[in-house]
Amino acid sequence: MKTRTRTPGFARRAIPPSIRLIALASRGIPLAVAALLTLPIGVPAQDVMTPERLWEIPRVSGPAVSPDGSTIVYGVRRYDLAENRGATDLFLVPVAGGDPVRLTDTPGSESSATWRPDGLRIGYLSRADGSTQLWEIRPDGSDRRQVSHLAGGIGNFRYSPDGRHVSFTSSVKLDPAVVDIYPDLPKADARIIDELMYRHWVSWRDQTYRHLFVVEYRDGELGEPIDLMPGERYDTPLSPFGGGEQIGWSADGSRIVYTAKKVTGAEYATTTNSDLYAYDMASGRTTNLTDGMVGYDIDPVFSPDGRHMAFLSMARNGYEADRNRLFVYDFEGGRTREISVGFDLDVSSPEWSEDGRTIFFTSAVEGTIQLYSADAETGEIRQITEGPYNHYAFNISEGAGSRGLIAQRVSMSAPAELYRVDPATGEATRLTFHTKPVMGKLTLGRVEARWITATDGERILTWVIYPPDFDPARQYPALLYAQGGPQSTVSQFFSYRWNFQLMAANGYIVVAPNRRGVPSFGQEFKEEISGDWGGQAMRDLLSAIDQMALEPYVDENRLGVVGASFGGYTVFWLAGHHEGRFQTFIAHAGVFNLESMYGATEELFFPAFDLGGAYWDTPRPESYDLFSPHRYVQNWDTPMLVIHGQKDFRVPVTEGMQAFTVLQAQGIESRFLYFPEEGHWIQTPQNGVLWHRIFFDWLGRTLKP
Repeated sequence: MKTRTRTPGFARRAIPPSIRLIALASRGIPLAVAALLTLPIGVPAQDVMTPERLWEIPRVSGPAVSPDGSTIVYGVRRYDLAENRGATDLFLVPVAGGDPVRLTDTPGSESSATWRPDGLRIGYLSRADGSTQLWEIRPDGSDRRQVSHLAGGIGNFRYSPDGRHVSFTSSVKLDPAVVDIYPDLPKADARIIDELMYRHWVSWRDQTYRHLFVVEYRDGELGEPIDLMPGERYDTPLSPFGGGEQIGWSADGSRIVYTAKKVTGAEYATTTNSDLYAYDMASGRTTNLTDGMVGYDIDPVFSPDGRHMAFLSMARNGYEADRNRLFVYDFEGGRTREISVGFDLDVSSPEWSEDGRTIFFTSAVEGTIQLYSADAETGEIRQITEGPYNHYAFNISEGAGSRGLIAQRVSMSAPAELYRVDPATGEATRLTFHTKPVMGKLTLGRVEARWITATDGERILTWVIYPPDFDPARQYPALLYAQGGPQSTVSQFFSYRWNFQLMAANGYIVVAPNRRGVPSFGQEFKEEISGDWGGQAMRDLLSAIDQMALEPYVDENRLGVVGASFGGYTVFWLAGHHEGRFQTFIAHAGVFNLESMYGATEELFFPAFDLGGAYWDTPRPESYDLFSPHRYVQNWDTPMLVIHGQKDFRVPVTEGMQAFTVLQAQGIESRFLYFPEEGHWIQTPQNGVLWHRIFFDWLGRTLKP
């Protein structure tokens, strides 16, 4: 039995690699040799993942298949670290397989590529003229032309299936600015706020609302746009993450359906009750198709004959992590029925087969995301793919000789590429290889799935990622990864921030449990975290690291915890309850004080459901007294790195500041990494590299011998 000893908070730390590199170079040692001498302990001199290489990897975006089913258009984004920006170009590849062809090569970016219904042109969005507009190009790369010239730009464009109209969203100013109210104060810099929600995730509410427009289209010429939401102070798609998938055209172009949450103020902040609205092109009437369905209703997709519409719906108002169910609406009878009855997982991204008999979709299952099919009549559901992969955006190819589901496939060891999946067998054929020039040179760590037994006997799927060229005869420091969400799966994602291969390349064993509360293990498992943030979910995490620490190759005196958002909350919570297990902590965008979090966040339905209500309610929800990390700071005694962005409105920056103040006031070794222009995530290349450098420098000082 291994014994456990504790490391004092101010124990002697190793010199950071960056400082060692400078010191060696100053002594006349060549920089390349110095770099080898400063490699992470336990990692041999080889080509492994680094923060800079992570930003070199091309990022392949979702596919769009041509109307004849023969060709895929997709995007590839590349970043220039020196210029601190990225650009996306469009590519074509045959569905049957073959060499990709670059379609665009411009200084800017092209996005949202889709085929015109006749297949003669490809439409896409570009800022080439200074604002985001609709452009078109022939599949051979010729005759590139700008189609729209609308003030303020457009987004979420779609061709109607009959090719006679184009739909798009655009911002419409409906509220006055300060200068409109007080024109004699043109330099006044203020916001006059009368109601919630005045900010959301990373942006402030301005005077505009995102409306849906339709416009007549004829071979590159647009008519006069029609606002389908005139005077309405609502947005479509849902802000901030909704996109074109929340808007759908009927097959004959006679109606268009969009997603909106048509409430304002405090009700908007406390409800998830969005609905699907159908606009009739002939009469101009709008009808609420999901009136009475009180949860999120999103993602309308019409059947090929236009009679039916598939969509997703949650049952409960205010619960954003409720089971996402698959429904079908019958326009002839006006009836709605659930297709996914008895399916205990979440449904995403529905798409109809060409014959209208099958609805394909994705779902998270046991720490992966797989492709599924559902019989549109009987509701019989079948899993198509399996294995340690995530399948994301997909399109359907019905072309002769090349039928399949064209999907992005990802794993912890492989960034997104496009694959053709046989819907009958699940067999996958890789179609693109854009990431190979970078990934093919790297030595990666082994990824292992372990089932850990929790304190209540539940089995917890835990991903373990080992350092490259792992040697079981050595001992390695280990990182417990705490997932965010809280209802978010530790799946086979390839993250450009929380990249497990990058952590492993720095000489750490990564332990990433699917603790209580994550999706993909059934709704009951997912709901066990609500009202119990500091309970069984935390015990699951400790069970995982405790069992891994028994392995002879894990150094139990060099353990750390890292995480963001709810993962950051987890770090703050465990700092007061870990009983000497860990020698270091890193919290990014973590929740520290549940009361101050409730008072400053924006979507109030989230804490109201997960914490049991507001902190001023009578009776007072026990979560605020039992599970707020700030109530246990007297137990904090371990070094901690705190990271936060100023524009994080979901978990406001003062949460991180409060934690750092506690650490400093108590004399605990600590550092605060603050990003004035970032929000809940780190988006820009150089900030991303800096994030990783500080991250690994901190771990090097607190976990390396």
